[in-house]
Amino acid sequence: MKLYVKYDINLACKVILQEKLEEFGIDYELKELGEVEIRGTISPDTQKQLEAALERYGIRIVSNHKNTLIEKTKDIIIEMIYEKEKLPNTNISTYLADRLNHSYGYISNLFSEVTYSSIENFIIIQKIERAKQLIIEGELTLTEISYQLNYSSVAHLSNQFKKTTGLTPTAFQRIIKKRAGAR
Repeated sequence: MKLYVKYDINLACKVILQEKLEEFGIDYELKELGEVEIRGTISPDTQKQLEAALERYGIRIVSNHKNTLIEKTKDIIIEMIYEKEKLPNTNISTYLADRLNHSYGYISNLFSEVTYSSIENFIIIQKIERAKQLIIEGELTLTEISYQLNYSSVAHLSNQFKKTTGLTPTAFQRIIKKRAGAR
């Protein structure tokens, strides 16, 4: 038997984080995505235990400013692609600069320096992952998916999809349908 599961990664991380902070008796306030304000202090031993408990779920505590800014950049992009009904029509560079209170040039250079990839490549990969998820869910047409992800056309989505995955969206749909039928 197979189960097909739909999940919200941001919500899952938030719940895990809340549960672990409460488990350790830490007084906190959740701020923006990926940011927690600890009220008071926690001992180094408690912090190590918390880090180990969160690491099990792939959640890391980021300590230096550069890495924090990169993680926030990634979180904003993921939030934008996965949680918005439709991507904002605004220029993504302006959107990121406004949200992070830094110039896009600085964010972009830092992102490339730390990740060895560009923000644009990260966005493309996330959009294609979202497109795959939407195709699997089967509730939207490719036209609707390309509109929701701000592609200029289905052809543009298809070209990026094929370049990233090696398959066209239609071929991907066929594979998903075959697997569903083979259950």
